[in-house]
Amino acid sequence: MTLSIIGRCALTGQIGIAISSSSIAVGARCPWLRSKVGAVSTQNITLPALGPHILDRLQQGDSAETALQFGLGTDDYFMYRQVTVLTAEGKSAFYSGEKTLGVNNALCGENCVAAGNLLANADVISAMVNAFEQQSGHLADRLIAALQAGLQAGGEAGPVHSAALSIVDSPVWPIVDLRVDWTDADPIDELSQLWHAYKPQMQDYLTRAIDPRSAPGYGVPGDE
Repeated sequence: MTLSIIGRCALTGQIGIAISSSSIAVGARCPWLRSKVGAVSTQNITLPALGPHILDRLQQGDSAETALQFGLGTDDYFMYRQVTVLTAEGKSAFYSGEKTLGVNNALCGENCVAAGNLLANADVISAMVNAFEQQSGHLADRLIAALQAGLQAGGEAGPVHSAALSIVDSPVWPIVDLRVDWTDADPIDELSQLWHAYKPQMQDYLTRAIDPRSAPGYGVPGDE
């Protein structure tokens, strides 16, 4: 029901997840990120608790694989889960349980890891990894390009309806957190449009949070 990619920017240290699903509101359940720690995507038949469990272990110094195995060990139904992990240093791990739905695949790349289930074909995931590695620019652009490449390679066996993009940097909150919770059109395209609308405003919101004295105006009535 889901295809996702976790990626890291080697220049900035930012970590992000882009994800899309046939299910509603995939961004509410599957992507988990923590600044300076790493990111986890828990999908297929999702147990959201795996995200925080694994991030806690990464924060305590576990490797990606050790943290993943610890998280799976807390779940009596781990065989139904598909999970990917990427650390703040770019180390990755993945797991696809024997009950993972339909055609499924997972693959680690350079500073990225991607996975999917109920896919049109297993090559969807390698297309995503290749696109992320070859794309330049902001991490969000690379993550969205990877999702688009996966869709062009066949995507899910059926239509996707939701998508999400989240990125962490130095602040403890996500610097990007965008969601398309349901659409009968193309959620990945709508997510891309949201990102391009948010991109020129992103730094302004960071400045308002960190130093309101130097923050730009809001451009709304009453803030002349």
